[in-house]
Amino acid sequence: MSIVELTWSEVSGRRLRRHGLTPPPEHGGPADAAAAMCGAHAQVMSAAEVSIGLRLPDATRTDVRNALWVERSLVKTFGPRGTVHLLPAADLALWCGALGALPAAARLAPDARVTAEQAEELVEAIGSVLADAELTVDELTKALADRVGGWAADPVMPAFQGMWPRWRQVTETAAHRGVLCFGPNKGRKLTYTNPARWLPGFAPAPRPEAMDWLLGRYLHAYGPATPQDFARWLARTPGWAGDLFAKSDLTEVSLEGTRSWVARGDTAPADPAEGVLLLPHFDAFAVGSRPRELLYPGEARDRALARGQAGNHPVLLVDGVVAGVWHQKRTAKAVAVTVEPFAGLTPRRREQLDEQVLRLGAVLEARPTLTIGTVSVGPHA
Repeated sequence: MSIVELTWSEVSGRRLRRHGLTPPPEHGGPADAAAAMCGAHAQVMSAAEVSIGLRLPDATRTDVRNALWVERSLVKTFGPRGTVHLLPAADLALWCGALGALPAAARLAPDARVTAEQAEELVEAIGSVLADAELTVDELTKALADRVGGWAADPVMPAFQGMWPRWRQVTETAAHRGVLCFGPNKGRKLTYTNPARWLPGFAPAPRPEAMDWLLGRYLHAYGPATPQDFARWLARTPGWAGDLFAKSDLTEVSLEGTRSWVARGDTAPADPAEGVLLLPHFDAFAVGSRPRELLYPGEARDRALARGQAGNHPVLLVDGVVAGVWHQKRTAKAVAVTVEPFAGLTPRRREQLDEQVLRLGAVLEARPTLTIGTVSVGPHA
C-alpha cells in the first residue's frame, strides 16, 4: 500500500477544523472545546478563556468561568508537561490514568528530592487533607507538616522569588493520581482541593486503556505526528514514545516528506488551511502543532517564538501559518488590540481580521478597537 502524502496546508487545515477554529462548531460548550484541543493551557487564565471562547460560536469568558466553577464541567489541574490546563471533567479519569502512567522525570538536585516512600506518603496525605477542603498553599503546607512531619515544609525548591516547601515537588504527581486539582481562589490566592469532591466516585482509569485513549486523542487533534512530537508534547523521552507508537495500531503517512503517523485509516483528504485567526498566549494549537519550522516560518521563528518556545507571544495566523503577533490592553469596558502582520494583508484578509477582533471583544465582554502597528511587548514569562 502506498503512503499518503500530505502538505502542511492540508494538515494545518485538518487540525484547525478539529480544534473547532475553522469554523467553530454549531453545538457544544466549553468542555467540548477543551476536549477538542486536548486541554486548554491555563497558565494565563484569561488566555484560556479566549482559547475556549474562540472555539465556540457565542461563548464569553463568563461561560468558561461558569463551566469551571458552577457547572464543574471543566477542571483546572496539571496536564501535559505539568503545566496548568483546563480539562473536561468527563475525561479527567482518563487523563489521570494516562498522565499517571508516564515515566517519572527527575527535576531537582538529589538532596532536595523526596524519596519514593515520602512521595507516596505525601500523595496519600494530600488526598486526605483535601477530601473536604479548599486550601491555599500556605494552609496546605501547614496541614501536611502537621500530618506527616516538618520535613514536608522544608524550603528546598528553587522558585520565582524564594524557595518552595518540599511537598510541592509532588503537586503534579498528586494531580495525575487524581487527588489534587485547583479550587476557586481565596482573594488573590489560589487554592487546591480534591476533584472527588465534585466528581463522586472519581478514580483514575486503568493505565493501558487511558494511554491508548490519550494517544488517540492527541493524533486526532495534532496528527500526523512523530514519536518525537508526542514525546515533546508530554515532556518525556523519544525512546518511550517510539515504543508506544510501535505497539499501537497506527497508519504511516508523509508530511512534507517526513515520516509521520495518524490513527489507523485516518487519512481522509482535508481542505487546505484558509483564513485569519488571532490566537492568545499559550493557545494549544500554537503550542502543540509541529513541525515548528512549518508553523513558524521565516520571520515568525524570530518574532513569535521565545528561545524556541511557542505560546509566549499571541499570534496572528494566516492560512495555517504564523504571520504576525498581537497584543491587547484591557480597561474596564474596552480592549485595545494591536496587530503587527509580518507582511501586508489583502482587503479580504483585513476584513477577516476585523471579524476576529470583534469576536475577541465578544469573548472578553469588552468593546474592541484595532490598530495595525508595531508590537514591542516582550514574551510572557
